[in-house]
Amino acid sequence: MRRRRGRPLTTEELRLWAHVARAVTPLAGRARPEEPPAPPEPAAAPPPPAAPGPAARKAPAAPPLPPLVPLERKTRLALGRGNLRVEGVIDLHGMRQAEAHGALLHFLHASQARGRALVLVITGKGADGQAGPFEERGVLRRMVPHWLRLPDLRPLVLGFEEAAPHHGGAGALYVRLRRRRMPGEAS
Repeated sequence: MRRRRGRPLTTEELRLWAHVARAVTPLAGRARPEEPPAPPEPAAAPPPPAAPGPAARKAPAAPPLPPLVPLERKTRLALGRGNLRVEGVIDLHGMRQAEAHGALLHFLHASQARGRALVLVITGKGADGQAGPFEERGVLRRMVPHWLRLPDLRPLVLGFEEAAPHHGGAGALYVRLRRRRMPGEAS
């Protein structure tokens, strides 16, 4: 059997191992491992930077991200029954991730600018058994919810949820858009 070579243990790892080894009784004829010397004390920390003068300005704090909220029960039921229509649809089938991400951003910005409140994003369910052994299945289905949670889309997206079966079920999402703020409008 070959001995496996790896990286040498760090001082901290050696100290931890010695601590564990002290808690057990060594086999007959074996000695306990020696504890490595303590690591050298870190150098003194540099002094904190001087306080900025009156000319220096602080960067404004980033506004907190608005939380995502689920669709209301009433809206979900109306969509499921077909009593409420989606105001826009984008189908991302057949697109690569970068292309789909760009198309989604453009679609959501345009939809919000047009005053739409509820849109449908079709991702597809992924290739069931049709992809090769090394190909990913349902990449967009997995990535679109991640994109919708990103900080750059939070000012647009109020919430999202899996679509009703007649709108694509697990292969589509209802996306609720925030109302567009007009210049000078109070938040």
